[in-house]
Order: sequence, then structure tokens, then C-alpha cells
Amino acid sequence: MIVVDVLLYAFVLLLAIPVGTMVVSIVAAVFVPTRLLPLSTGPRPSLAVLVPAHDEALVIAATLDTIRPQLAAGDRVVVIADNCSDDTAAIARAAGAEVLERHDTLRRGKGYALDHGVRFLESHQPPEVVVFVDADCNVTPGTLDLLVRRCRYTGRPVQATYDMLLGTDNPTVPPISAFAWKLRAVICPLGMHHLGCATFLMGSGMALPWPLARDLPLASGQIVEDMQMTLDLARRGAPPVMCPQARVTSEFPVSRAGATSQRTRWEHGHLGMIVSQAPRLLSEISRGVGAGLLPLTLDLCVPPKALLVMLLLSSVLLSGLGAAIGASSGPFIVSLLLVGLFLGSVWLAWARFGRDIVPPSEAFRVAKYVFAKIPLYLRFLVRRQVEWVRSKRDAD
Repeated sequence: MIVVDVLLYAFVLLLAIPVGTMVVSIVAAVFVPTRLLPLSTGPRPSLAVLVPAHDEALVIAATLDTIRPQLAAGDRVVVIADNCSDDTAAIARAAGAEVLERHDTLRRGKGYALDHGVRFLESHQPPEVVVFVDADCNVTPGTLDLLVRRCRYTGRPVQATYDMLLGTDNPTVPPISAFAWKLRAVICPLGMHHLGCATFLMGSGMALPWPLARDLPLASGQIVEDMQMTLDLARRGAPPVMCPQARVTSEFPVSRAGATSQRTRWEHGHLGMIVSQAPRLLSEISRGVGAGLLPLTLDLCVPPKALLVMLLLSSVLLSGLGAAIGASSGPFIVSLLLVGLFLGSVWLAWARFGRDIVPPSEAFRVAKYVFAKIPLYLRFLVRRQVEWVRSKRDAD
């Protein structure tokens, strides 16, 4: 029974780390007042917007339409048409963008495209600040100015609020899934920002001072290149900060295949980063290496919410079974406490930020949403996605 007690206590205490991190960030997002951000004054730093695009003919013009009005004299928007087989390059040129066409079927992925764009800027009048925007995004008016001025003031990478929206007719992505994204990408980062902590880059709507962008090792097939970029920057003493008032939005794919591939890429990539990076990060923190790594490490260790629910249910069942056969009841009590904290924080986030996404009538579908993710997590164990795959758009 001593061995059983040790194993059960270890399990529930490990779960307390992601649950505690999530609870604290949600409470901070709801109750801690938003801070006014200091921005640089005077002339705006020069800016280049890099837009990586792989077969984005359907959406690239609309994205550029939201970027162009925000450019000042001397600013540039550069589209990297990466291994495209459609009219992305021609449409982008017609919309007034500089276009780089890249063809390399062996080195595929967003990281390679971004590196190609940065290397181009390096040899063609580098800007003071580089902003990365995905080809399917809507950049809210005023966002570029906020990002660039915040970036100049802090000398650090800056992440805009990046929200994924449900379209008016999207039968493939349930509202609960959209709320789970908002929880992970908007609400929890906002709470970390309110606490004065660093935040993870989200892949789009992120601004970097030119020296940091130039020296980043971007050329890789990493499927969550934004997470890797964040950790690389934090290790260099420049952990990213958030600018909540700046906002970039996109829509979930309507294609069922696109929605599935997008979820798989995000969640397999996140889990892969936990497995590969968390032990290294904890070792670095214990040795006092890397300012700003602790909040990012705690944030990284919060797994996808559906998986966290499964782990919490498993802890309740296992600790309850242990108590029934004579082991300590402590792990069972702690497991119930963690479940209560998790549910309470999710309700708080929904009440403050999610009422317009998930109506109360959808609550009964939570179990279906969670258990539908089991095949995705099993594939992570036996056939993990490690290569970048573009999500199919509406008309594909």
C-alpha cells in the first residue's frame, strides 16, 4: 500500500501543476484589471509584414486588404508564396504586395517560409520591426501600430490577441471546441499578461525587433514553430509579451478534413513540446538559466483541455479504487478538489468570455467532445504527426 500511495500522490500532485496554472490564469483574466501598456512615442519604427502562404488564393486578398491601410510610408508587406500550386502569388502581386516564390518540396513548412522571408529582408533594407501574419487572418485596424510601438518600447517580441472564430455556417467545429481554443489562446494568456508574465507566441499577429527576428533559427519543419520560437527567445533573455488591445482573427476551417488536420497539428505539436521540452526547461530553471522561463514552463505543461479532463477523471477513478482497497484517501480527496477547481475556473471563463460562443444547451455535449478526442491522443502514442500539413479551406 505504501507503493500505491506514493504513485497516487505523485499522479495527483503532477496534475495539480497544470490545473493550478490554468486556474490562476483564468482568475487573473477575469478579476485583475487590464494594465495600460506604455508605447513608444514619436515616429513609428519602420515595419515589414511577412505573410507566409501555401495555396491561399481563396483568402490572401482579404488578408492583404486588412494590412495595407495600416502601413505607413516606407513600410512593406511581403508574401512568401511557399510551394504554391494555385494563384496565390499572382493575387498577392495584384493586391500590391512584394511576392517571393519559394519552391522546395523537401523543406516544407511554415518555418522554412518565414526564414526565407527574413533572409530576403536581411539583404533588402531590413526594417526595425518584423510582424508575422498568417495568410488567412484579419488584422484589426490599429493593430500594427500598437504592435510596433509596443515592440519598440519593450525591445521584446509582442503577441497580439489571436482569436479563432466560428463562421456563420460551420458544421464541422462544435462551439465547445471554439471555446477550448479561446481558453487556451486568449483567456489564459490574458491572465498571464495581467500577472506581468511572459506569453507564448501564437503564430500570427506577432512582432519582433529586427535583431531578434534576424537571429532566430526559423528554418525547420517544426509543426508548432511558434512555441519553439517562444522558448528560443526566452532563452535569449527576450520572452514575449502580450498586447491585448491589438487583435488578429481567423476562422476555423469549414472542411472536416481541414478542421481535423488543424486540431491534430496543434495538439500533437503541443504534446510533443511537453515531452521534449518540459524536462529540459525544468533542468534549466533549477540551474538558474533563462530569465522568464518558469511562467512559460508552467503554461507549456497545461495539456489540451480534453486530455486534462481525461487525466482528472483517471485520477479520481484510480485514487478512489486505491482508497477502496485500503490505500490512503488523500489522493482521492485531492483529485476531487482538482476537479472542482477545474470546473469552477472553466465556468468562470465561460461566464465572462464564452456565453456568446457556447450556449448553456451545449453543456451536455462536453462528454462527447472530450471522448471524441481519444483517437487523436492514441495516434500521438503510435503515429504522432511530426510534419507540417496545411489545413484545407472552405472550397478545397
